[in-house]
Amino acid sequence: IMLHSTLALSFLLIAVSSNLAMAIKKEKRAPQTLSRGWGDEITWVQTYEEGLYQAKKSNKPLMVIHHLEDCQYCQALKKAFAENEEIQEMAQNNFVMLNLMHETTDKNLSPDGQYVPRIMFVDPSLTVRADITGRYSNRLYTYEPQDVPFLIENMKKALRLIQTEL
Repeated sequence: IMLHSTLALSFLLIAVSSNLAMAIKKEKRAPQTLSRGWGDEITWVQTYEEGLYQAKKSNKPLMVIHHLEDCQYCQALKKAFAENEEIQEMAQNNFVMLNLMHETTDKNLSPDGQYVPRIMFVDPSLTVRADITGRYSNRLYTYEPQDVPFLIENMKKALRLIQTEL
């Protein structure tokens, strides 16, 4: 009987410690490098290719944010983006998310130039949505911090377009 309870106890300890290790691992994930400050709770994909794959697989639109560290407009937009609960919630639940600090080879992602910040949507059929644009005619896919409500509308539009087209 003694052996049996010792065995049971050590199994219990193993189970608890592996769960604890997993919990610690989860906690440690907070300063996530892929988020680059756009939202640590969001699951970010690493590459455009991975984003396309995930979008198709999950039937969610891919949101691609082009930005650079030393761009003050990017930093200002990033702050507004990260602080907006509605954006963060949608980004976590309804989108495949990618932020890039380099250009992709896909020319469809730079229809009017390779400027930053630039946010574009790709639907699960892998079509770049050239019809979801920002407020500026000279840089169609740029957003400024005060455009956050407009960006939210565009995120909702990207979600609506999938539902209506598939």
